[in-house]
Amino acid sequence: MTPTLRRSALDALPVREAVPALVRALDGHGTAVLCAPPGTGKTTLVPLVLAGLAGGGPRRRVVVAEPRRIAARAAARRMAWLLGEAVGESVGFTVRGERIAGPSTVVEVVTTGVLLQRLQRDQELSGVDVVVLDECHERHLDADTVAAFLLDVRETLRPELRLVAASATTDAAGWARLLGDAPVVEASGVSHPVETVWAPPARPVRPPHGMQVDPAQLAHVASVVRRALEERSGDVLCFLPGVGEIARVAGQLGGVDAEVLQVHGRAPAAVQDAALTASAHRRVILATAVAESSLTVPGVRVVVDSGLAREPRVDHARGLGALATVRASRAAGRQRAGRAGREAPGVVYRCWAEAEDGRLPAFPSPEIRIADLAQFALQAACWGDPDASGLALLDAPPAGAMAAAREVLSAVGAVDAAGRPTARGLRMARLGLHPRLARALLDGAEVLGAGRAAEVVALLSEEAPREYGDDLAAAWRRARRGSDAYASRWRAEAGRLRRALGAAGPADAGARGAADEVPGAEAAAARGSSPTPPLPEAGGPAPGPRSRGSAPDPVPGAARPVRSNAARAEISDDHAAGLVAALAFPERVARAKGRGSYLMASGTGAELGEGSALRNAPWLAVAVADRAPHSASARVRVAAVLDEETARAAAAHLLASGEEVRWEDGDVVARAVERLGAVELVARPLRDPDPALVRAALLEGLRTEGLGLLRWTPDALSLRARLGFLHRTLGGAWPDVADDAALVARADDWLEPELSRARRRADLGRIDAGQALERLLPWATGEAVRLDELAPERIEVPSGSRIRVDYSAGQPVLAVKLQELFGLARTPTVAGVPVLVHLLSPAGRPAAVTADLASFWQGGYRAVRAELRGRYPKHPWPEDPATAEPTRHTNARLRRP
Repeated sequence: MTPTLRRSALDALPVREAVPALVRALDGHGTAVLCAPPGTGKTTLVPLVLAGLAGGGPRRRVVVAEPRRIAARAAARRMAWLLGEAVGESVGFTVRGERIAGPSTVVEVVTTGVLLQRLQRDQELSGVDVVVLDECHERHLDADTVAAFLLDVRETLRPELRLVAASATTDAAGWARLLGDAPVVEASGVSHPVETVWAPPARPVRPPHGMQVDPAQLAHVASVVRRALEERSGDVLCFLPGVGEIARVAGQLGGVDAEVLQVHGRAPAAVQDAALTASAHRRVILATAVAESSLTVPGVRVVVDSGLAREPRVDHARGLGALATVRASRAAGRQRAGRAGREAPGVVYRCWAEAEDGRLPAFPSPEIRIADLAQFALQAACWGDPDASGLALLDAPPAGAMAAAREVLSAVGAVDAAGRPTARGLRMARLGLHPRLARALLDGAEVLGAGRAAEVVALLSEEAPREYGDDLAAAWRRARRGSDAYASRWRAEAGRLRRALGAAGPADAGARGAADEVPGAEAAAARGSSPTPPLPEAGGPAPGPRSRGSAPDPVPGAARPVRSNAARAEISDDHAAGLVAALAFPERVARAKGRGSYLMASGTGAELGEGSALRNAPWLAVAVADRAPHSASARVRVAAVLDEETARAAAAHLLASGEEVRWEDGDVVARAVERLGAVELVARPLRDPDPALVRAALLEGLRTEGLGLLRWTPDALSLRARLGFLHRTLGGAWPDVADDAALVARADDWLEPELSRARRRADLGRIDAGQALERLLPWATGEAVRLDELAPERIEVPSGSRIRVDYSAGQPVLAVKLQELFGLARTPTVAGVPVLVHLLSPAGRPAAVTADLASFWQGGYRAVRAELRGRYPKHPWPEDPATAEPTRHTNARLRRP
């Protein structure tokens, strides 16, 4: 049947002027970059022309890759409408969990994720003539990966495959270079002037943190929408970062004289269709970034921009890549504002101050720079390029992120030591899940069966609404009986995972097939696809005490018997949920400490909310947790009950047993301990601990509590001060003894053999620090014998007294009674440094301080004499101290024969 083209609608699309140039570029080069503003028809007219469905030309099969499911469905519906057909005839679409296409379909719209899976199954992309990568300017990770794979296919397998990179911006130079200096074809759009109204909140609002947005910010956005409805005509398109924010703003728009629609990727098809169809009634469309360029919403004259967007980040709360709320870039702001001027002059209300605009990022960050790369690394490994060094990418993946991704893949048994995919890894790649969740699905299915494992993994892949509570098993039961939008999506995803698990093949069969496909995979195939070592959390567990002993070395994919259906049925939902969550996040199995407080295997504390039904559980598998800045413990948002046996099995890689000897509560503690990461399982005292571990614990005590643990006599303190003075003054061979940390680092040089003989704190107190310090003297150079010459402990003064020198300050100090220095014209020196003389009264109280005795006798002495001779008349106060006789005695004693 020949389709009935809606020619007037096709002719009205501005991109039609650029189509001939695009066709010529593809005929001559095979690749092209198409730059066309949103709404020009690049997503709808261009594929129809390239397929020969509009404008004549040979029939070709065209695949259009869209970054979002909602955009894929909408594009397919629009193209089918332009042809006068139903979706599934000449034009169809395939998204995760849904496919509408038939034998006559020649234009298929897919998500980039679907195309990625298809390329892994069929690298030649058999039967496809043209691929259009739409919205490539958004730099989604899947789109970048698909482009790299397609360029590899063109270079090595199918040079005739045509490739179009379609962008909504004119910044196409990078894509042109990537596509082999491809021609750039530009199409102009129809644009009307857009007025900007700056509408910042009256009071400061908290910046977004993670997925959280200040409620005051959302209330302000709702008030700006109301203001726009009063001041302007036409439909209002409001941009918000996510589904939760859309729902909250919608709840604050009750009573407005307009229909409120919520448009996002999870919205029902009927709502999406209503937003994309012109209406006689005024509307407020609350939308995510999907409406920036992927969708055209008719009737919009006003845009309200919240200034917020979502970007991918590594979500440490869930151990997965996730979205974080950030300030939208200036480029996104221009795209959003442009939606108000598509059909007529319009206005944009920006919910921030004009002064802030220049400080916003110019462009959104490419996902490859900021996202979790575990799935990307697995895709690259399955493609045959484990480090992605041979892929044509606009931005190379960060080395640190790739290293972390490879650690995850290795831990779940997805890749071997060389980074090549194992049979298990190939099965994981076919599931369309993060490797963590793929591990939980594969291993959980062996224990629980495919259906139950898929249902729990579906819960973990999209966090349930807050009203579902923090108990994962209770949320599971609620989703089963629920009829809300989340429950519907959950059922669809659980069904998809069940089918994907079957399509990936049983463990043994899948392993044999993969071994034939991947060099070196035979060993992995022989091992099957059973539980594997757990995944390291970012940064890993906190460093533990020094220990000796052995930790299990489980082999990824070690064989494990599959339970019978009867045995599977005996496992309760609570324990089934705990098992799957623990398999996905083994580093977050947690043991109770009391009062709703837990310690996770990673070493981080976790707290349940007040009133949680999980507070009495001895063990938890924490699925979702977050930690506020500067908070010591994480807050548990979703968890499941667990038992110790399951925790041990799921986190087997973290099991370790051995001797632990450490400094704790002021002394050495020696125990035989079995741990699950940071969680202590069993401990008993050790009677004869390893001396090396004891020594290390004693050193830790000296580091933490200081060298005061040793015995410091006055002579020892004096020696340390003298050596410190010589190090500061002469340096060279004289050691640095002033810093405790430096001395502890040199313990081998001065604390042996006493340190190795010590067993506890009391033994440290018996070590004479002075005798130990003498070992640091420069005996080898012969300088040690000059210690008393260079830094004498005492100096003999004119009276005959031997006065101790204080070296603890920066300059040596000699504190002596004034009368004992009579007749001394020059200040004493040590190692060439004049001492600082503290002149004391006959009672030993400070009278004066000088580093120049000659000057003091000539000047300062007169004032001191005038002040003190009346107070101490029994002591000599000569007018000329430089020639007087020094003495320790009174006048009466001096007159005795």
